[in-house]
Amino acid sequence: MSTSFNPSKRKFVKGLIAGGVIMGLTPLTSRVWAGSSEASIGHVPVLSGTEFDLVIGESVVNFTGVERKATTINGSIPAPTLRMREGETVTIRVTNHLKESTSIHWHGIILPYQMDGVPGISFPGIAPGETFTYTYKVEQNGTYWYHSHSGMQEITGMYGAIIIDPAEEDPVKFDSEHTILLSDWTDENPMDVFNKLKVQGDFYNFNQPTVFDGVKQVVDQGLAATLNDKAMWNQMRMSSFDLADLSSETLTYLMNGTTPNGNWTGLFKRGERVRLRFINGASNSFYDVRIPGLKLQVVQCDGVNLEPVDVDEFRFGPGETYDCIVTPTHDVYSIFAQSMDRTGFASGTLATAAGLVAAIPAMDSPQPLTMADMMGDMGGMDHGQMSMSDLSDMSDMNHKGMNHKGMNHKSMEMPMMDHTGMSSVGEMDTLRKASTEVRHASTEYGPSVDMRVNTPRTNLDDPGVGLRNNGRRVLTLADLKTLNGPMDPRTADREIELHLTGNMERYTWSFDGLEFGQSTPVHLRYGERVRIILHNDTMMTHPMHLHGMWSELESPDGSFLVRRHTIPVQPAQRISFLVTADAVGRWAWHCHLMFHMDAGMFREVIVS
Repeated sequence: MSTSFNPSKRKFVKGLIAGGVIMGLTPLTSRVWAGSSEASIGHVPVLSGTEFDLVIGESVVNFTGVERKATTINGSIPAPTLRMREGETVTIRVTNHLKESTSIHWHGIILPYQMDGVPGISFPGIAPGETFTYTYKVEQNGTYWYHSHSGMQEITGMYGAIIIDPAEEDPVKFDSEHTILLSDWTDENPMDVFNKLKVQGDFYNFNQPTVFDGVKQVVDQGLAATLNDKAMWNQMRMSSFDLADLSSETLTYLMNGTTPNGNWTGLFKRGERVRLRFINGASNSFYDVRIPGLKLQVVQCDGVNLEPVDVDEFRFGPGETYDCIVTPTHDVYSIFAQSMDRTGFASGTLATAAGLVAAIPAMDSPQPLTMADMMGDMGGMDHGQMSMSDLSDMSDMNHKGMNHKGMNHKSMEMPMMDHTGMSSVGEMDTLRKASTEVRHASTEYGPSVDMRVNTPRTNLDDPGVGLRNNGRRVLTLADLKTLNGPMDPRTADREIELHLTGNMERYTWSFDGLEFGQSTPVHLRYGERVRIILHNDTMMTHPMHLHGMWSELESPDGSFLVRRHTIPVQPAQRISFLVTADAVGRWAWHCHLMFHMDAGMFREVIVS
């Protein structure tokens, strides 16, 4: 009989108190670590100025009691924090001491495409023994980060923070600050992890319903509704607890390179306004972040200042950043970041003195996905009375019996889905807000797709599975408002619709059913204003990162909300954003869950 994840029986690894880098395996150039303005226990080195030297090598680390090899920058995990100033030109020399090619991508930084750092797209990569010099003018300010875009080096340690101070006085007022970079680590070879997922997509998923869960559902919903619900999930060969690909079975969750038992600590003086710069540098983990006893005033996301909003908690995925202001009134607080699947957490402490420790809250229980997460907006239908024929009509999900022989998946996009030269979908009035008609590409009817949603959700006020109605004020996309409106006041010239697709049994992820290598680039005309619709045909949340250009999220009625570089798209959700194609070159566009990207949810964008 399957059992749900039980922390009392299967404890996740909280790690060593002093876990981390032990020694370098390759020679490193001398490091000049500038003094940090952040008072913290468990320091991350900080480099500041306009010239930086970064050396990529291998180091032995021990987070769990087992020594493993990591990929490090200047011998540290995380890599050194780079502190720059808006308006200055920076020069970053990156030397590769690995036996394989490497790269660094400056996530969210607007720069020439040749400096973007994506091998095969914007440059060839940095060969062993070579030094590549990145040079660009810093055109923005805020909290960002950098990481490898080669192989699986990101999960083995290659990531660090970027803080860009504004050229003028910072409109966000604070007395002290801490950068909090969340990540994840596996003692396994990442390729072994990937291969296990290819064989069995839920290999690391120990959240499964128990008999007691079934009894509770009968009490809450009735026997008929419970049986119907289970029949639908079983027919689809999907699990309502498919919350994450990886769990604490293989992952150790880190805060500034420190395990929960290591207890990273940020110091403050009581009464200060403390700025916390949260960065999700994880390979595959969404984190739900809160500080019990403290309100979080969210003032920035993805490096862009917001109209402040007070919350108790926020969720963010790999690639996203949030800046929060807190005003502590007590001596010690716990910073608590639990994984979306509730199998583990990263944690640290805010305190007035070293050695103080606050109680770590218990993890929330994992919550199952709902039928709305599988089908979207079902228009008020009675889910308890819904039949199998209703299910088939609304979401074509079971393709096992389809005959795909002879289908050319490289050329099966519908005329409306010709992204290389699509004309306007209607008059300008039509383009004032996103279309709601679902247009599935013909390539979605292939072996790489196990689910299609015909009635997607368009609301942005859902905090997501596991955070709904939890008694806390949780941030949603609908809460985010960028100061001073959009960068470009124009409405869209045309509209592009792309579907996020996958097949969990095959562990394939894609756009429109086409993995990278089978797809053609998305072509944008320089200077045009384009609306992009992302329609999620899967039951997982995908943090989608478009390189080189800002994505300006809009509400369903077409009103501007917030400027982002990474946008999370929830299961069965349809969202839209506007992009001004103001950056000539070749750019990457992908899901920032590393294994999803590697499995095919990656597309090239060409602006010309």
